[in-house]
Amino acid sequence: MTELSPSDIAKDAAAAAAVKLVENGMRLGLGTGSTAAFMVRRLAEIVKQDGLQLRCAATSQATADLAESLGLKIESLDDIGWLDLTIDGADELDPDLNLIKGGGAALLREKIVASASDRMVVMADGSKVVEVLGAFHLPVEVIGFGWQTTQELISRTLDRLELTDRPILLRQRDEMPLLTDEGNYILDLSLEAIPEPARLSAALNAIPGVVENGLFLGLCDLALVGKPDGEVVELRAEDAEE
Repeated sequence: MTELSPSDIAKDAAAAAAVKLVENGMRLGLGTGSTAAFMVRRLAEIVKQDGLQLRCAATSQATADLAESLGLKIESLDDIGWLDLTIDGADELDPDLNLIKGGGAALLREKIVASASDRMVVMADGSKVVEVLGAFHLPVEVIGFGWQTTQELISRTLDRLELTDRPILLRQRDEMPLLTDEGNYILDLSLEAIPEPARLSAALNAIPGVVENGLFLGLCDLALVGKPDGEVVELRAEDAEE
């Protein structure tokens, strides 16, 4: 068995804590990314061990493929309807439990699934916890038609918000534009810091050609932050409000 790195130990610890929240009969949203992969494996173990009856929707084809390979049944979100709980990872997490997501190019489905859930629980290792969002690039999903025009409109919007001279890069794979599960492109914004996430999110989503952005604001209820020693720290939305 391959020995886990300190980062992977932290991710697995957070995943193990997250699946303890799963109850028989739940309707679950399964996230995307490296930490979510640990969660899916842990979930498959407890389903097999305890015989849980669950209805699961996946936030990406990659997660659906992994889950089904481990014996979990995946249904469409429309077939399931409203979800009890979504468990996902994050690329960044601030003290108010606002997130940047989309490093795995699944931000659109992730936001739809999270928004269709009673609760969103996020798993992370300590490196993802930041004071101010923005060191991690902000993914913006755009349609392929006229994407360079959309890129220019995003640049003008950033200038208006005094986020000037910030690189906007088309995400690629094998020297071709990376396509999301919905067949769209991803533009990555290198912003360094995002002082007003809500204002930026609204401005980006008002641009023709933008489908969605990777700012997840007010969606996360609980964050489980794993440490390399296996300890898990809980961060709650109500704690941030105090």
